[in-house]
Amino acid sequence: MSTDFQQARVALGARLRELRAGLTGRELADRLGWQQSKVSKLETGRQTATASDLAAWAKATGHPAAAEELEARRKTLESRSRSWRRQLAAGHRPVQDALTVEYERSKNFRAWQSAMVVGMLQTPEYARAVFGSYANLHRSPRDIDEAVRARAQRQSMLYSGDRAFHVLMWEAVLYSAVCPLNVLAGQLDRLAGVLGLDTVKLGLIPFGTVLKLPPAGGFWLYDERLVIVEEWHAESWLDDVDSVALYLRVWRGLEDAAVYGAAAHRLIARARGRLK
Repeated sequence: MSTDFQQARVALGARLRELRAGLTGRELADRLGWQQSKVSKLETGRQTATASDLAAWAKATGHPAAAEELEARRKTLESRSRSWRRQLAAGHRPVQDALTVEYERSKNFRAWQSAMVVGMLQTPEYARAVFGSYANLHRSPRDIDEAVRARAQRQSMLYSGDRAFHVLMWEAVLYSAVCPLNVLAGQLDRLAGVLGLDTVKLGLIPFGTVLKLPPAGGFWLYDERLVIVEEWHAESWLDDVDSVALYLRVWRGLEDAAVYGAAAHRLIARARGRLK
């Protein structure tokens, strides 16, 4: 959880405490039918309030007009850190639909992945294996087929001609068996084919390359307005100028270490050859 996110959550808690003036925590909890510990956690920033929590709080404290303000604060907070637990409560398909909206709003995309193939370039079989793994990890609804279809439909943007995709991946991705080996073989064939697309610039960072920064988690840059950073517990959606500029600097450092074209094809072919 980022420092900015936690600070925003603490600030929201302080506002909730202001609205509770005149009521004890126990009295408010009784009105709401909650445990007193929930009131305490929300006020101290140790728990993230839901939209329904905030609406109930505003009404129970006698400040119903504050509900809109509280919800605006919550949306700002949620725009920065979106826990996988919440995002996947209804399955993977809604997450894919939310991402499609951002793709439709953007023209230039930059992606970095060090552990698996970037979603936009995944085969359906590879995507199915990845979605299945995360559904098991987060114990989320297994709407895997729907999620795969949504991702496959979004990949049509690769061929539209009005968008540009610049993808960087570490060579380790080519060997990462996050799926059955026959599926990985098909995925590598797919990557080899992607090298010929006019809309995609695919760069691979070979093992042994001297790097300006250590390979870390994956992230996407949507134009120069939004960064989505993938973490185990959540995604961070960052749209402030300083954060976007930071990730652009990270991106450029990685870009300097990548190889393209024939050199990238040789790396893919070498990895593919090991699967025969």
